[in-house]
Amino acid sequence: MKRIALLAILVAVWHTTFAGKLFIPMDTTQTNHLRAYGIVYHAIAEGKKAEWLLNYRGGSFMLDYSYAIYAACRRAGVAAAEMGDNTYTEIVARVMARGNNGDVIPLTRAPKMAVYTPGGKKPWDDAVTLALTYAGIPFDKIYVDEVLAGSLSKYDWLHLHHEDFTGQYGKFWGQYRDAAWYQAEQNAATKLATKHGFAKVWQMQQAVVRRIQAFIGQGGNLFAMCSATDTYDIAIAADGIDICDAPFDGDAMDPDAQNKLKFEQCLAFTGFKLSVTAMEYEYSSIDNTVARLSLPEEQDVFTLYTFQARKEAVPSMLCQNHVAVIKGFQGQTTAYRRQYLKPGVVIMGAAVGQDEARYIHGRYRKGTWTFYGGHDPEDYQHKVQDPPTDLSDHPNSPGYRLILNNVLCIASGRQKQPEGFTAGMATGAPVSFQIAAGGSENTLVISGGSTRITEVAFVNDAGKEVLVKQFDTTNATIDVQQLPAGRYNIRVNGQLAGKIARD
Repeated sequence: MKRIALLAILVAVWHTTFAGKLFIPMDTTQTNHLRAYGIVYHAIAEGKKAEWLLNYRGGSFMLDYSYAIYAACRRAGVAAAEMGDNTYTEIVARVMARGNNGDVIPLTRAPKMAVYTPGGKKPWDDAVTLALTYAGIPFDKIYVDEVLAGSLSKYDWLHLHHEDFTGQYGKFWGQYRDAAWYQAEQNAATKLATKHGFAKVWQMQQAVVRRIQAFIGQGGNLFAMCSATDTYDIAIAADGIDICDAPFDGDAMDPDAQNKLKFEQCLAFTGFKLSVTAMEYEYSSIDNTVARLSLPEEQDVFTLYTFQARKEAVPSMLCQNHVAVIKGFQGQTTAYRRQYLKPGVVIMGAAVGQDEARYIHGRYRKGTWTFYGGHDPEDYQHKVQDPPTDLSDHPNSPGYRLILNNVLCIASGRQKQPEGFTAGMATGAPVSFQIAAGGSENTLVISGGSTRITEVAFVNDAGKEVLVKQFDTTNATIDVQQLPAGRYNIRVNGQLAGKIARD
Protein backbone atom coordinates (compact mmCIF):
# COMPACT_ATOMS: atom_id res chain seq x y z
CA MET A 1 0.00 0.00 0.00
CA LYS A 2 2.89 2.36 0.77
CA ARG A 3 4.40 1.70 -2.67
CA ILE A 4 1.06 2.43 -4.34
CA ALA A 5 0.64 5.66 -2.39
CA LEU A 6 4.21 6.69 -3.19
CA LEU A 7 3.64 5.94 -6.88
CA ALA A 8 0.50 8.13 -6.87
CA ILE A 9 2.45 10.99 -5.31
CA LEU A 10 5.25 10.61 -7.85
CA VAL A 11 2.76 10.60 -10.74
CA ALA A 12 1.19 13.80 -9.45
CA VAL A 13 4.62 15.42 -9.09
CA TRP A 14 5.57 14.35 -12.62
CA HIS A 15 2.39 15.94 -14.03
CA THR A 16 3.04 19.16 -12.11
CA THR A 17 6.65 19.31 -13.24
CA PHE A 18 6.24 18.70 -16.97
CA ALA A 19 2.79 20.01 -17.86
CA GLY A 20 2.33 23.78 -17.78
CA LYS A 21 -1.09 23.91 -19.42
CA LEU A 22 -4.20 21.79 -19.84
CA PHE A 23 -5.73 22.06 -23.31
CA ILE A 24 -9.44 21.25 -23.73
CA PRO A 25 -10.28 20.93 -27.44
CA MET A 26 -13.80 21.88 -28.50
CA ASP A 27 -13.75 20.60 -32.08
CA THR A 28 -15.06 17.20 -33.17
CA THR A 29 -12.35 15.43 -31.15
CA GLN A 30 -14.02 16.45 -27.88
CA THR A 31 -15.82 13.54 -26.22
CA ASN A 32 -18.12 15.63 -24.00
CA HIS A 33 -18.52 19.25 -25.06
CA LEU A 34 -21.18 20.10 -22.50
CA ARG A 35 -19.31 18.95 -19.39
CA ALA A 36 -16.20 20.76 -20.62
CA TYR A 37 -18.00 24.03 -19.79
CA GLY A 38 -18.49 22.84 -16.22
CA ILE A 39 -14.81 21.96 -15.92
CA VAL A 40 -13.81 25.45 -17.07
CA TYR A 41 -16.39 27.15 -14.83
CA HIS A 42 -15.10 25.39 -11.72
CA ALA A 43 -11.49 26.12 -12.65
CA ILE A 44 -12.36 29.83 -12.82
CA ALA A 45 -14.26 29.61 -9.51
CA GLU A 46 -11.14 28.13 -7.90
CA GLY A 47 -9.02 31.03 -9.12
CA LYS A 48 -7.23 29.10 -11.89
CA LYS A 49 -6.13 30.92 -15.03
CA ALA A 50 -8.44 30.11 -17.94
CA GLU A 51 -8.52 31.30 -21.55
CA TRP A 52 -10.99 30.90 -24.41
CA LEU A 53 -9.32 30.46 -27.80
CA LEU A 54 -11.88 31.99 -30.13
CA ASN A 55 -12.24 30.28 -33.52
CA TYR A 56 -9.47 27.80 -32.68
CA ARG A 57 -10.58 24.17 -32.94
CA GLY A 58 -14.21 24.93 -32.18
CA GLY A 59 -13.51 27.54 -29.52
CA SER A 60 -11.16 25.52 -27.31
CA PHE A 61 -10.11 26.29 -23.73
CA MET A 62 -6.69 26.54 -22.12
CA LEU A 63 -6.20 26.21 -18.36
CA ASP A 64 -3.17 26.32 -16.12
CA TYR A 65 -2.40 22.68 -15.41
CA SER A 66 -3.41 21.03 -12.18
CA TYR A 67 -3.68 17.32 -11.57
CA ALA A 68 -7.05 17.85 -9.85
CA ILE A 69 -8.56 19.47 -12.97
CA TYR A 70 -7.03 16.81 -15.21
CA ALA A 71 -8.56 14.11 -13.01
CA ALA A 72 -11.92 15.93 -13.07
CA CYS A 73 -11.81 15.85 -16.88
CA ARG A 74 -11.22 12.11 -16.85
CA ARG A 75 -14.12 11.52 -14.46
CA ALA A 76 -16.45 13.68 -16.58
CA GLY A 77 -15.40 12.06 -19.86
CA VAL A 78 -13.98 15.35 -21.13
CA ALA A 79 -11.05 15.11 -23.55
CA ALA A 80 -8.07 17.13 -22.31
CA ALA A 81 -4.36 17.13 -23.09
CA GLU A 82 -1.38 18.18 -21.02
CA MET A 83 0.67 20.79 -22.81
CA GLY A 84 4.06 22.37 -22.30
CA ASP A 85 4.58 26.10 -22.23
CA ASN A 86 6.37 26.14 -25.59
CA THR A 87 3.45 24.46 -27.35
CA TYR A 88 1.05 26.86 -25.64
CA THR A 89 3.07 29.83 -26.90
CA GLU A 90 2.98 28.44 -30.45
CA ILE A 91 -0.83 28.02 -30.32
CA VAL A 92 -1.37 31.56 -29.00
CA ALA A 93 0.84 32.92 -31.79
CA ARG A 94 -1.20 30.99 -34.34
CA VAL A 95 -4.52 32.26 -32.92
CA MET A 96 -3.29 35.86 -32.81
CA ALA A 97 -1.51 35.79 -36.17
CA ARG A 98 -2.22 38.73 -38.45
CA GLY A 99 -5.02 37.90 -40.83
CA ASN A 100 -6.40 35.12 -38.63
CA ASN A 101 -9.87 35.67 -37.19
CA GLY A 102 -9.08 34.57 -33.64
CA ASP A 103 -8.47 35.91 -30.16
CA VAL A 104 -7.42 34.73 -26.71
CA ILE A 105 -10.01 35.79 -24.11
CA PRO A 106 -9.15 35.54 -20.39
CA LEU A 107 -11.95 34.08 -18.28
CA THR A 108 -11.53 35.66 -14.88
CA ARG A 109 -14.71 35.43 -12.80
CA ALA A 110 -17.28 32.69 -12.31
CA PRO A 111 -20.65 34.44 -12.69
CA LYS A 112 -23.39 34.08 -10.10
CA MET A 113 -26.25 32.32 -11.87
CA ALA A 114 -30.03 32.38 -11.37
CA VAL A 115 -32.87 30.62 -13.15
CA TYR A 116 -36.33 32.17 -12.95
CA THR A 117 -38.61 29.16 -12.55
CA PRO A 118 -41.65 28.19 -10.49
CA GLY A 119 -41.29 25.59 -7.77
CA GLY A 120 -41.78 21.94 -8.65
CA LYS A 121 -40.23 22.11 -12.10
CA LYS A 122 -37.82 19.31 -12.97
CA PRO A 123 -34.45 19.98 -14.68
CA TRP A 124 -35.68 18.50 -17.96
CA ASP A 125 -38.63 20.91 -18.09
CA ASP A 126 -36.23 23.58 -19.33
CA ALA A 127 -33.22 23.21 -21.63
CA VAL A 128 -31.08 25.72 -19.71
CA THR A 129 -31.75 24.15 -16.32
CA LEU A 130 -30.94 20.78 -17.87
CA ALA A 131 -27.72 22.06 -19.46
CA LEU A 132 -26.47 23.71 -16.26
CA THR A 133 -27.29 20.62 -14.20
CA TYR A 134 -25.59 18.24 -16.65
CA ALA A 135 -22.51 20.46 -16.94
CA GLY A 136 -22.29 20.81 -13.16
CA ILE A 137 -22.57 24.61 -13.14
CA PRO A 138 -24.21 25.88 -9.92
CA PHE A 139 -27.27 28.13 -10.01
CA ASP A 140 -30.07 29.33 -7.77
CA LYS A 141 -33.74 28.92 -8.55
CA ILE A 142 -35.74 32.10 -8.00
CA TYR A 143 -39.26 33.20 -8.85
CA VAL A 144 -41.75 35.99 -8.22
CA ASP A 145 -41.09 36.25 -4.47
CA GLU A 146 -37.35 36.74 -4.91
CA VAL A 147 -37.60 39.13 -7.87
CA LEU A 148 -40.15 41.41 -6.21
CA ALA A 149 -38.07 41.34 -3.02
CA GLY A 150 -35.09 42.76 -4.91
CA SER A 151 -32.90 39.65 -4.97
CA LEU A 152 -31.76 40.06 -8.59
CA SER A 153 -28.94 42.35 -7.48
CA LYS A 154 -27.11 39.28 -6.16
CA TYR A 155 -26.71 37.77 -9.63
CA ASP A 156 -24.70 38.35 -12.79
CA TRP A 157 -26.82 36.18 -15.10
CA LEU A 158 -30.52 35.40 -15.21
CA HIS A 159 -32.28 32.81 -17.31
CA LEU A 160 -36.03 32.88 -17.80
CA HIS A 161 -37.73 29.50 -17.76
CA HIS A 162 -40.44 29.10 -20.42
CA GLU A 163 -42.60 31.73 -18.74
CA ASP A 164 -45.60 33.54 -20.20
CA PHE A 165 -45.15 37.10 -18.98
CA THR A 166 -48.40 38.25 -20.63
CA GLY A 167 -50.55 36.62 -17.94
CA GLN A 168 -52.32 34.34 -20.43
CA TYR A 169 -51.10 31.03 -18.97
CA GLY A 170 -49.16 29.99 -22.05
CA LYS A 171 -52.20 30.47 -24.31
CA PHE A 172 -53.09 26.83 -23.53
CA TRP A 173 -56.73 27.72 -22.79
CA GLY A 174 -58.08 26.62 -26.16
CA GLN A 175 -56.72 23.07 -25.90
CA TYR A 176 -56.14 22.38 -22.21
CA ARG A 177 -58.61 24.52 -20.22
CA ASP A 178 -60.22 21.38 -18.74
CA ALA A 179 -56.93 19.68 -17.90
CA ALA A 180 -56.11 19.36 -14.20
CA TRP A 181 -52.52 20.54 -14.63
CA TYR A 182 -53.65 23.69 -16.47
CA GLN A 183 -56.20 24.58 -13.81
CA ALA A 184 -53.64 23.94 -11.06
CA GLU A 185 -51.11 26.29 -12.67
CA GLN A 186 -53.78 28.96 -13.17
CA ASN A 187 -54.86 28.72 -9.53
CA ALA A 188 -51.26 28.86 -8.31
CA ALA A 189 -50.57 32.00 -10.37
CA THR A 190 -53.74 33.68 -9.10
CA LYS A 191 -52.83 32.95 -5.47
CA LEU A 192 -49.31 34.28 -6.03
CA ALA A 193 -50.66 37.52 -7.53
CA THR A 194 -53.06 37.95 -4.60
CA LYS A 195 -50.21 37.35 -2.15
CA HIS A 196 -48.30 40.26 -3.66
CA GLY A 197 -51.30 42.57 -3.76
CA PHE A 198 -52.20 42.35 -7.46
CA ALA A 199 -55.78 41.98 -8.65
CA LYS A 200 -54.70 40.29 -11.90
CA VAL A 201 -51.90 37.90 -12.81
CA TRP A 202 -50.87 40.09 -15.74
CA GLN A 203 -50.29 42.99 -13.35
CA MET A 204 -47.92 40.83 -11.31
CA GLN A 205 -46.10 39.69 -14.46
CA GLN A 206 -45.62 43.26 -15.62
CA ALA A 207 -44.16 44.16 -12.21
CA VAL A 208 -41.73 41.24 -12.57
CA VAL A 209 -40.52 42.29 -16.03
CA ARG A 210 -40.01 45.86 -14.81
CA ARG A 211 -37.68 44.49 -12.10
CA ILE A 212 -35.85 42.34 -14.66
CA GLN A 213 -35.55 45.33 -17.00
CA ALA A 214 -33.92 47.31 -14.18
CA PHE A 215 -31.57 44.38 -13.50
CA ILE A 216 -30.38 44.42 -17.13
CA GLY A 217 -30.09 48.20 -17.20
CA GLN A 218 -27.83 48.14 -14.16
CA GLY A 219 -25.42 45.68 -15.79
CA GLY A 220 -27.17 42.31 -15.53
CA ASN A 221 -27.24 39.74 -18.30
CA LEU A 222 -30.45 38.07 -19.43
CA PHE A 223 -30.78 34.81 -21.35
CA ALA A 224 -34.14 33.45 -22.45
CA MET A 225 -35.60 30.81 -24.75
CA CYS A 226 -38.95 29.99 -26.33
CA SER A 227 -41.99 31.89 -25.01
CA ALA A 228 -40.01 33.78 -22.36
CA THR A 229 -38.43 35.83 -25.17
CA ASP A 230 -41.36 37.37 -27.01
CA THR A 231 -43.70 37.46 -23.99
CA TYR A 232 -41.06 39.44 -22.07
CA ASP A 233 -41.04 42.19 -24.70
CA ILE A 234 -44.82 42.07 -25.09
CA ALA A 235 -45.24 42.52 -21.32
CA ILE A 236 -42.75 45.38 -21.11
CA ALA A 237 -44.47 47.12 -24.05
CA ALA A 238 -47.90 46.59 -22.44
CA ASP A 239 -46.90 48.21 -19.14
CA GLY A 240 -50.16 49.18 -17.41
CA ILE A 241 -52.30 47.91 -20.31
CA ASP A 242 -54.76 44.99 -20.10
CA ILE A 243 -53.99 42.73 -23.09
CA CYS A 244 -55.76 39.64 -21.62
CA ASP A 245 -59.14 38.44 -22.84
CA ALA A 246 -61.87 37.30 -20.41
CA PRO A 247 -60.81 33.61 -20.15
CA PHE A 248 -57.53 34.76 -18.60
CA ASP A 249 -58.51 37.55 -16.22
CA GLY A 250 -62.30 37.66 -16.11
CA ASP A 251 -62.83 40.75 -18.27
CA ALA A 252 -62.19 41.89 -21.83
CA MET A 253 -58.84 43.29 -22.93
CA ASP A 254 -58.38 47.01 -23.47
CA PRO A 255 -59.93 47.62 -26.92
CA ASP A 256 -57.17 50.12 -27.73
CA ALA A 257 -54.33 47.95 -26.37
CA GLN A 258 -52.52 47.65 -29.68
CA ASN A 259 -52.26 51.41 -30.15
CA LYS A 260 -51.06 51.91 -26.57
CA LEU A 261 -48.05 49.56 -26.76
CA LYS A 262 -44.76 51.21 -25.79
CA PHE A 263 -42.35 49.65 -28.28
CA GLU A 264 -39.54 51.94 -27.17
CA GLN A 265 -39.33 49.94 -23.92
CA CYS A 266 -38.73 46.61 -25.69
CA LEU A 267 -35.35 44.89 -25.82
CA ALA A 268 -35.56 43.15 -29.20
CA PHE A 269 -38.86 43.72 -30.99
CA THR A 270 -40.96 46.57 -32.34
CA GLY A 271 -44.09 47.11 -34.41
CA PHE A 272 -45.57 43.67 -33.67
CA LYS A 273 -49.30 42.93 -33.60
CA LEU A 274 -50.93 41.33 -30.58
CA SER A 275 -52.94 38.13 -30.84
CA VAL A 276 -56.40 39.07 -29.55
CA THR A 277 -58.03 35.62 -29.74
CA ALA A 278 -58.03 33.40 -26.66
CA MET A 279 -58.25 30.29 -28.82
CA GLU A 280 -55.08 31.14 -30.76
CA TYR A 281 -51.93 29.39 -29.52
CA GLU A 282 -49.84 32.47 -30.19
CA TYR A 283 -49.06 35.78 -28.48
CA SER A 284 -48.25 38.12 -31.35
CA SER A 285 -46.91 38.41 -34.88
CA ILE A 286 -43.29 38.12 -33.68
CA ASP A 287 -43.13 34.34 -33.77
CA ASN A 288 -42.76 32.51 -37.08
CA THR A 289 -43.73 29.01 -35.86
CA VAL A 290 -47.01 28.56 -37.74
CA ALA A 291 -45.62 29.87 -41.03
CA ARG A 292 -42.89 27.22 -41.01
CA LEU A 293 -44.83 24.12 -39.89
CA SER A 294 -44.71 22.66 -43.42
CA LEU A 295 -40.90 22.61 -43.31
CA PRO A 296 -39.65 18.99 -43.04
CA GLU A 297 -37.59 18.30 -39.92
CA GLU A 298 -34.52 17.26 -41.91
CA GLN A 299 -34.55 20.64 -43.68
CA ASP A 300 -35.03 22.66 -40.51
CA VAL A 301 -31.56 24.00 -39.77
CA PHE A 302 -30.03 27.36 -39.02
CA THR A 303 -26.52 28.67 -39.56
CA LEU A 304 -24.32 30.52 -37.10
CA TYR A 305 -22.89 33.84 -38.18
CA THR A 306 -19.17 34.59 -37.99
CA PHE A 307 -17.95 37.79 -36.32
CA GLN A 308 -14.62 39.55 -36.00
CA ALA A 309 -13.18 37.98 -32.87
CA ARG A 310 -11.00 40.94 -31.84
CA LYS A 311 -13.64 43.62 -32.46
CA GLU A 312 -16.81 41.68 -31.71
CA ALA A 313 -15.77 39.40 -28.88
CA VAL A 314 -19.22 38.93 -27.35
CA PRO A 315 -21.10 37.58 -30.41
CA SER A 316 -17.96 35.62 -31.33
CA MET A 317 -18.03 33.88 -27.95
CA LEU A 318 -21.77 33.29 -28.14
CA CYS A 319 -21.36 31.54 -31.52
CA GLN A 320 -18.38 29.26 -30.75
CA ASN A 321 -19.16 25.73 -31.91
CA HIS A 322 -17.71 22.66 -33.58
CA VAL A 323 -20.22 22.96 -36.43
CA ALA A 324 -21.63 25.98 -38.26
CA VAL A 325 -25.05 24.50 -39.08
CA ILE A 326 -27.34 23.69 -36.15
CA LYS A 327 -30.36 21.40 -36.16
CA GLY A 328 -33.56 23.40 -35.78
CA PHE A 329 -36.07 22.71 -33.01
CA GLN A 330 -39.56 24.00 -32.37
CA GLY A 331 -41.21 25.65 -29.40
CA GLN A 332 -44.19 27.83 -28.69
CA THR A 333 -41.85 30.55 -29.90
CA THR A 334 -39.54 29.04 -32.50
CA ALA A 335 -38.15 31.89 -34.59
CA TYR A 336 -38.45 35.66 -34.84
CA ARG A 337 -39.74 37.43 -37.96
CA ARG A 338 -37.01 39.84 -39.02
CA GLN A 339 -39.44 42.61 -39.82
CA TYR A 340 -40.12 43.01 -36.09
CA LEU A 341 -36.48 43.16 -34.94
CA LYS A 342 -35.33 46.52 -33.64
CA PRO A 343 -32.46 48.24 -35.48
CA GLY A 344 -29.21 47.30 -33.81
CA VAL A 345 -30.30 43.77 -32.83
CA VAL A 346 -27.44 41.38 -33.66
CA ILE A 347 -28.55 38.27 -35.53
CA MET A 348 -26.22 35.41 -34.59
CA GLY A 349 -28.05 32.48 -36.14
CA ALA A 350 -30.63 32.24 -38.91
CA ALA A 351 -31.94 29.91 -41.59
CA VAL A 352 -30.51 30.80 -44.98
CA GLY A 353 -33.14 32.26 -47.30
CA GLN A 354 -35.85 32.52 -44.62
CA ASP A 355 -37.29 35.74 -43.22
CA GLU A 356 -36.54 34.86 -39.61
CA ALA A 357 -33.82 34.79 -36.96
CA ARG A 358 -33.24 32.05 -34.39
CA TYR A 359 -30.50 33.40 -32.13
CA ILE A 360 -30.23 37.14 -31.37
CA HIS A 361 -28.37 39.44 -29.00
CA GLY A 362 -28.32 43.05 -27.92
CA ARG A 363 -27.45 45.59 -25.25
CA TYR A 364 -29.74 47.50 -22.91
CA ARG A 365 -28.07 50.35 -21.04
CA LYS A 366 -25.26 48.71 -19.01
CA GLY A 367 -26.38 45.11 -19.56
CA THR A 368 -27.04 42.57 -22.29
CA TRP A 369 -29.71 40.14 -23.38
CA THR A 370 -29.71 37.04 -25.62
CA PHE A 371 -32.81 35.33 -27.03
CA TYR A 372 -32.78 31.79 -28.45
CA GLY A 373 -35.86 30.47 -30.27
CA GLY A 374 -37.24 26.99 -29.57
CA HIS A 375 -37.80 24.78 -26.52
CA ASP A 376 -35.21 21.99 -26.48
CA PRO A 377 -32.30 21.64 -28.96
CA GLU A 378 -32.51 17.83 -28.82
CA ASP A 379 -36.30 17.45 -28.83
CA TYR A 380 -37.47 18.66 -32.23
CA GLN A 381 -41.19 19.09 -31.54
CA HIS A 382 -41.54 19.20 -27.78
CA LYS A 383 -45.09 18.52 -26.63
CA VAL A 384 -46.78 18.75 -23.25
CA GLN A 385 -45.81 15.77 -21.06
CA ASP A 386 -43.21 14.45 -23.53
CA PRO A 387 -40.52 12.26 -21.91
CA PRO A 388 -37.44 14.14 -20.63
CA THR A 389 -34.29 14.69 -22.66
CA ASP A 390 -31.27 12.81 -21.28
CA LEU A 391 -28.15 14.83 -22.07
CA SER A 392 -25.94 11.81 -21.50
CA ASP A 393 -27.30 10.79 -24.91
CA HIS A 394 -26.29 14.19 -26.38
CA PRO A 395 -22.96 15.18 -24.76
CA ASN A 396 -21.78 16.89 -27.95
CA SER A 397 -24.99 18.76 -28.78
CA PRO A 398 -24.20 21.91 -30.84
CA GLY A 399 -27.58 23.39 -29.93
CA TYR A 400 -26.93 23.01 -26.21
CA ARG A 401 -23.42 24.44 -26.62
CA LEU A 402 -24.97 27.78 -27.54
CA ILE A 403 -26.70 27.89 -24.15
CA LEU A 404 -23.45 27.26 -22.27
CA ASN A 405 -21.53 29.78 -24.38
CA ASN A 406 -23.70 32.40 -22.71
CA VAL A 407 -22.40 31.36 -19.28
CA LEU A 408 -18.69 31.60 -20.05
CA CYS A 409 -19.16 34.79 -22.05
CA ILE A 410 -20.11 36.44 -18.75
CA ALA A 411 -16.95 34.99 -17.17
CA SER A 412 -14.91 37.08 -19.62
CA GLY A 413 -16.33 40.43 -18.50
CA ARG A 414 -16.25 41.51 -22.13
CA GLN A 415 -20.04 42.01 -22.30
CA LYS A 416 -19.53 45.19 -20.28
CA GLN A 417 -17.44 46.73 -23.06
CA PRO A 418 -19.35 48.34 -25.97
CA GLU A 419 -18.57 46.89 -29.38
CA GLY A 420 -19.21 48.07 -32.92
CA PHE A 421 -20.84 45.30 -34.89
CA THR A 422 -20.08 44.89 -38.57
CA ALA A 423 -21.72 42.75 -41.19
CA GLY A 424 -21.30 39.07 -40.51
CA MET A 425 -22.08 36.18 -42.79
CA ALA A 426 -23.21 32.64 -42.19
CA THR A 427 -19.96 30.90 -43.08
CA GLY A 428 -16.38 31.91 -43.64
CA ALA A 429 -14.65 35.10 -42.55
CA PRO A 430 -16.48 38.35 -41.74
CA VAL A 431 -17.37 40.49 -44.72
CA SER A 432 -17.74 44.23 -45.20
CA PHE A 433 -20.28 44.82 -47.95
CA GLN A 434 -19.68 47.74 -50.29
CA ILE A 435 -22.68 49.97 -51.03
CA ALA A 436 -22.52 52.49 -53.88
CA ALA A 437 -24.83 54.50 -56.15
CA GLY A 438 -25.86 52.70 -59.33
CA GLY A 439 -26.16 53.89 -62.88
CA SER A 440 -29.28 55.92 -62.12
CA GLU A 441 -30.31 58.06 -59.15
CA ASN A 442 -32.72 55.40 -57.91
CA THR A 443 -30.41 52.39 -57.84
CA LEU A 444 -27.87 51.03 -55.39
CA VAL A 445 -25.18 48.45 -56.08
CA ILE A 446 -24.12 46.20 -53.21
CA SER A 447 -21.03 44.06 -53.50
CA GLY A 448 -19.64 41.41 -51.19
CA GLY A 449 -16.50 40.65 -53.14
CA SER A 450 -16.45 36.86 -53.43
CA THR A 451 -19.34 36.55 -50.96
CA ARG A 452 -22.73 35.72 -52.42
CA ILE A 453 -25.56 38.07 -51.45
CA THR A 454 -28.80 36.21 -50.68
CA GLU A 455 -31.00 38.93 -49.20
CA VAL A 456 -31.09 42.73 -48.91
CA ALA A 457 -33.64 44.42 -46.62
CA PHE A 458 -34.38 48.11 -46.02
CA VAL A 459 -35.59 48.67 -42.45
CA ASN A 460 -37.20 51.93 -41.33
CA ASP A 461 -36.77 53.64 -37.94
CA ALA A 462 -39.74 51.71 -36.55
CA GLY A 463 -37.97 48.42 -37.32
CA LYS A 464 -40.28 47.50 -40.21
CA GLU A 465 -38.82 45.91 -43.34
CA VAL A 466 -40.18 48.17 -46.08
CA LEU A 467 -38.37 46.55 -49.00
CA VAL A 468 -36.85 43.06 -49.17
CA LYS A 469 -35.10 41.57 -52.19
CA GLN A 470 -33.76 38.04 -52.67
CA PHE A 471 -30.59 37.37 -54.68
CA ASP A 472 -27.96 34.77 -55.43
CA THR A 473 -25.13 36.92 -56.68
CA THR A 474 -21.96 38.70 -55.59
CA ASN A 475 -23.16 42.07 -56.96
CA ALA A 476 -26.77 43.10 -56.37
CA THR A 477 -28.39 46.06 -58.11
CA ILE A 478 -31.51 47.37 -56.37
CA ASP A 479 -34.11 49.88 -57.54
CA VAL A 480 -35.03 51.95 -54.45
CA GLN A 481 -37.50 54.26 -56.21
CA GLN A 482 -40.42 52.64 -54.41
CA LEU A 483 -39.00 53.42 -50.96
CA PRO A 484 -40.99 56.18 -49.22
CA ALA A 485 -39.09 59.20 -47.88
CA GLY A 486 -37.22 58.41 -44.70
CA ARG A 487 -34.11 56.84 -43.21
CA TYR A 488 -33.36 53.13 -43.57
CA ASN A 489 -30.89 50.60 -42.22
CA ILE A 490 -29.66 48.28 -44.98
CA ARG A 491 -29.36 44.65 -43.90
CA VAL A 492 -27.43 42.31 -46.17
CA ASN A 493 -27.70 38.59 -45.42
CA GLY A 494 -29.35 39.51 -42.12
CA GLN A 495 -26.71 41.91 -40.81
CA LEU A 496 -26.46 45.69 -40.75
CA ALA A 497 -24.32 46.80 -43.71
CA GLY A 498 -25.11 50.51 -44.07
CA LYS A 499 -27.72 53.25 -44.04
CA ILE A 500 -29.63 55.26 -46.64
CA ALA A 501 -31.82 58.38 -46.48
CA ARG A 502 -34.57 59.07 -49.05
CA ASP A 503 -35.83 62.63 -49.50
